[in-house]
Amino acid sequence: MARQTLPVRRTSAQHHAVTGEQAELLRVGTDTLQRADPELAALLDAEVSQQNSTLAMIASASVADPSVLAVGGAALSNVTAEGYPGARYHPGAQQFDAVENLAVERAKSLFGARYANVQPHSCSSANLAVLSALMRPGDTLLGLDLDAGGHLTHGSRASVSGRHYNAVAYGLDEHGYIDFAQVEALAEEHRPQVIIAGASAYPRTVDFARFRAIADGVGAYLLADISHIAGLVAAGLHPSPVDVAHLTTTSTYKQLGGPRGGLILSGRDFEAPGPNGRTPLHKLMQRAVFPQSQGTPSPASIAAKARAFAVAARPAFRETAELIVRDAQALAHELSSLGYRILTGGTDNHMVLIDVSDVGLTGVTAERALERCGILANRNRIPGDTKPPLVTSGLRLGTNILAQRGMRPEQMRECAQLMHTVLAGTRLDSDTEYLIDPALVATVREEVRWLCSRHPLPIDTTASVPVSLIGVGS
Repeated sequence: MARQTLPVRRTSAQHHAVTGEQAELLRVGTDTLQRADPELAALLDAEVSQQNSTLAMIASASVADPSVLAVGGAALSNVTAEGYPGARYHPGAQQFDAVENLAVERAKSLFGARYANVQPHSCSSANLAVLSALMRPGDTLLGLDLDAGGHLTHGSRASVSGRHYNAVAYGLDEHGYIDFAQVEALAEEHRPQVIIAGASAYPRTVDFARFRAIADGVGAYLLADISHIAGLVAAGLHPSPVDVAHLTTTSTYKQLGGPRGGLILSGRDFEAPGPNGRTPLHKLMQRAVFPQSQGTPSPASIAAKARAFAVAARPAFRETAELIVRDAQALAHELSSLGYRILTGGTDNHMVLIDVSDVGLTGVTAERALERCGILANRNRIPGDTKPPLVTSGLRLGTNILAQRGMRPEQMRECAQLMHTVLAGTRLDSDTEYLIDPALVATVREEVRWLCSRHPLPIDTTASVPVSLIGVGS
């Protein structure tokens, strides 16, 4: 016979202790890691130290608020629950159901969407889920060419998107802008099932409305990939495609300051019929993610997304987004004045693309020389590039983290000058090897540390004036 127990009644002090159980779990976990696995703990501590003292200009990165990082390590990671809230294939998902519903509502509110799916593990996963729901193998996909700034999942042969579908690529005009005349001509000729509007290396505003007009003209679905500009879209600093495209996808970390993950959104077309003429798009997307392309979701990551969406909804996020754009424009201006060729002559977003072949370098040698001096920027192919993808002729810069540090346009002069000192002092030995004076490396590295110490990474990105990491911890 089962023993009967009376309900437990907690005092207010005990209740406070229970509500702090997650924080206590994280504290115990950190203490245990330091004691039981000092080797791994030291590597993680070294990463924090490196981030604090490195000038990161990676266009596909931003700094997550510590509260987002904490949620990403929550006990929700212990929950296994395939399916969606209220329709799980495992028991014990009551808290996770509430968390996922919260993340969905916050995503919809942030982007003005009618539908949101927060389960994709990345934007690549989100893109492939959308394509698999809207297309059959062999159907035609029209996307921006990889060398023109597109993404692997927009039809590259190196990706499933370019192997399972008949991928046709559009490019840029002579000024480096999207060639809409070509987009329209290719759409008329090939009648694609899906057109993708979006890029991973395009420094200008994307005209989503023009893409939609072309898509409607040939009966195609329009997918907008805003991974790189999601923060600017959320802040109202770039036109939103949510009510323009049939579907919108994004990563949640590149500019949103969230965890590694993806997101699918839909606005006015969320109830539009799918390819079969009956099933609405939002139901197709639910099935496309689970069970069609993913299994178990990551509960703690979804909780971290919910927290990141809340942070992005605050006024301080918009202030940082405004600074991101001003910094990028200032950085492009300073580098141009130093003699570097800036693709498209400038930028409308967070991204600056430069041609380093004009100064006798390749993208990979420029990247490695800069990294050695504590400056992070990544190699990138440019239109007409004759170098392979692992070498390239271009360099891609981004100002997300610079702005999060509180750096303003006046600091972009320092950043540009430090880059110039390194690149001007680097000599090409081969496509992938370079020569640089160790004394120059030491000098620039120290200047980078000094600049970073004056503009430290924030530990509270929700504040109007970010609180510094300096003086916190060891």
